[in-house]
Parts: sequence; structure tokens; C-alpha cells
Amino acid sequence: MKISEYISKDVKALTLNSTIGEAKKLFNDLTFSHIPIVKKEHLIGSILESDVRTIDNNDAKIEEYKYLFDDFHIGIKDNWMEILKKFSASETNILPVLTKDNKYIGYYELTDVLHFFNDTPLLNNDGFFLVIEKSVKDYSFSEISQIVESNDAKLIGIFISGYKNELVRITLKISSEEINEIIQSFRRYGYNLLTEHKEDLLLEELKSRSDYLQKYLNM
Repeated sequence: MKISEYISKDVKALTLNSTIGEAKKLFNDLTFSHIPIVKKEHLIGSILESDVRTIDNNDAKIEEYKYLFDDFHIGIKDNWMEILKKFSASETNILPVLTKDNKYIGYYELTDVLHFFNDTPLLNNDGFFLVIEKSVKDYSFSEISQIVESNDAKLIGIFISGYKNELVRITLKISSEEINEIIQSFRRYGYNLLTEHKEDLLLEELKSRSDYLQKYLNM
């Protein structure tokens, strides 16, 4: 299932002509931290529930409070890792989605994205995590794949998890029972092994990010 299939349109965005009272009613009925504000299908921003609660005049137009709008969104083509990162950076449980023409088409809910995240092979499939390091100039994904597959193993996931002093850190998830052979192969090809255990640095980072986001699920 593609992450874009989780884009929701169940709740309509507010407009600049919507009132503060309408926004309060929506927040009363929902568990959203923010509500998107649109103008002619284009996202203007999102307004935070706690900011809306501080406004006494329920008849006032939202347009009068543009200075309270938060500016965050994600593109329809962005992957789940980028979406998860944006949720964390924006401290929200709803993330507006825009087309390549910057038109608002709906939103992601944090609960849905976390469910998708937990069901990915990266976390859900059996295997072990390996973090390797090599010069930015010398590594290649094709070489890494060849090393793994030459040991009769399957590469479940691979991505760059950091850069430092012209070295690139690459995290792999591998399905194999022959861990030692794979580790020795990487060493022969000049890769530094930063961890040989499932509880590696990236896994801890992903778990930490997931735990951090969990606090928004009950908002």
C-alpha cells in the first residue's frame, strides 16, 4: 500500500472567511492539533487549537489572525520517512498535503502514518540492522547490494543515516542467518562497521522519533 493512499479528505479545511467560532467547533469535535486554512484551493497556513482558544470573539474572521498561522506541509510525492520527519519537526498530528502545483488536496493524520511506518518491512520483517561507514567518494549502493547478495542474503532496506567528516553512514536491514560472513565481506571492501547488533544507532533513533510522535496521538 502506498503512503499516499492514507491522504484524508474527511474534514474540510477552513477558509479565511471562516469564523473563530467555527474553528472552535471543529476542534471540539476533533482531536487535531491544527486545522488547515485555504484560499481558492491553496494552503494559506494552519492554525493551532491553543491559539484559537485564546480568542474571545467567536464572530471574528480567521483572516484577522493570519499572524497565528503555522506554515508546514508535505508534497504528494514525498515518502513516508520525509512525512514522519515533517510531523516531528512541526509538532502536529495533522499534515496538509499539496500537489506539485501547490494545491491543497487533503491531509495525513499522524496515527495513519505511524501505522504505515510500523508495517514497513524495515521494522516489521525479520532481519538484523547493520550500520556501515565509508568515504563519500568510495561507497556505492550497487556495491553494497552486491556484497549482501553475494552472501545469499536479502537487502530489506537501505538508506543514508548520516554524514561526518567526508564519511557517509549507511544503515542496512538484512535478512540472513549468516551475519558474520556479511560483516567480514564489508570489512574486506573497506567499510567500517559501526554496529553489529539489531539495537543499532539508527533503530534507536527511529524508535525515539516514533516515541516522540506518540505524545500527539491523544491530542
